[in-house]
Amino acid sequence: MGERAWIDGARAGSVADLERLFRAYWPRAHRAALLVTGDAAAAEDIAQEAFLAAVRNLHRFDRRRPFGPWLHRIVVNRAIDFTRARRLRGEVELPDELPGAAAGEPDDVFAGIGALAPEHRAVIVLRYLLEYTPGEIAELLGLPRGTVNSRLRRGLDRMKEAGSP
Repeated sequence: MGERAWIDGARAGSVADLERLFRAYWPRAHRAALLVTGDAAAAEDIAQEAFLAAVRNLHRFDRRRPFGPWLHRIVVNRAIDFTRARRLRGEVELPDELPGAAAGEPDDVFAGIGALAPEHRAVIVLRYLLEYTPGEIAELLGLPRGTVNSRLRRGLDRMKEAGSP
């Protein structure tokens, strides 16, 4: 069985054929997203979302063409959009190691988080302390991803204004 058979099977609802497509194309899709964004967590999220978008639109795919380039175009376009949006937001990452986090001691980072409005606190904690991706947070909270990103940005800005790292 080749790519065309997998696509036909996936179009017909075959989970096995969908898995074959995923296994065949996931590594390069993820790598493309990683190279464009430079962010491993974002790359995984982008590649997953792009693959799902491709699967949802298999009815539009021209079977005479190879699947890989079609998928990669979706991945790269989404990665570019992510990178542009991140640059526009001036996104800042919290440090990998939070002081006192391992010992469970309160510190200025946790005090800064505690001072945030609940909607900002929730996304900051999910993203930076529990390490969920923005896409996972959106799903968990039933929010659009843009809202999650906006709340992350505002929460980080407020923490920075308050003097938290």
